[in-house]
Amino acid sequence: MDPATLIGFVISLVALLAFMVMEGADPTSLIFLPAIILVIVATFGAAMSGQTMDDLKKMPGWFKMGVMPAKVPPASDQIQTLVSLAEKARKEGLLALEAQVKAIEDPFLKRGLQMGIDGTDPEELRAVLESEIAAKKAEDKVAAKFMTTMGGYAPTIGIVGCIVGLMNVMGSLSNPEALGPMIAAAFVATLWGVMAANFWFLPMGAKIMRVSELQAAQMELLVEGIAEIQAGTSPRAVRLKLNSLIPPSEVAKEAA
Repeated sequence: MDPATLIGFVISLVALLAFMVMEGADPTSLIFLPAIILVIVATFGAAMSGQTMDDLKKMPGWFKMGVMPAKVPPASDQIQTLVSLAEKARKEGLLALEAQVKAIEDPFLKRGLQMGIDGTDPEELRAVLESEIAAKKAEDKVAAKFMTTMGGYAPTIGIVGCIVGLMNVMGSLSNPEALGPMIAAAFVATLWGVMAANFWFLPMGAKIMRVSELQAAQMELLVEGIAEIQAGTSPRAVRLKLNSLIPPSEVAKEAA
């Protein structure tokens, strides 16, 4: 799990529990199984109804993206790799990179370099790689939208649970002693709906989009590096150009 995801969730939950204790409420009142089942299951079902069957097959991966996103390597590491490749290509030619390409783990960089080595037209190479980036961003956007959709449904479904609980209360007016606990239980569903939306689903959607942006930015960095290597640009010029594409803080780290 990404540490930021876990830390953020724990901070939010601790803040809620601390508030309940300070207000004199019992934190264990949150453990109300009917409300949990309604909010989580019904929210998931409502969000599913807006997707296709092909989309549903990808849902495990979407949740993994929200909770355990792929690690994005530092841009400085990518730049150093590209500069090293540029040095070798400058001295020995593109074909000399054939052996090194096989050892590269990043599939995007590997494909791009292989296309360059194979003599693909520079404009065509750039077009292919940029299309791949656009396709990835579009797919990630669908995953993020699913999470934010769940974040939109959850509070409303929590209100539905509250209404159902209050209907039950109205049927028990002859027993005044039971009304207090029943009303409290009815509002727990609303709390779970708001909590699930703002503690989990919306942050997961935001995490997917943020990681997608970072990955797309690095892929664009690789496209520029591959293009410069194919053009035979000097390693120094490659480094300067790629450094201009990353945040100043990252350039400072690299220089340090």
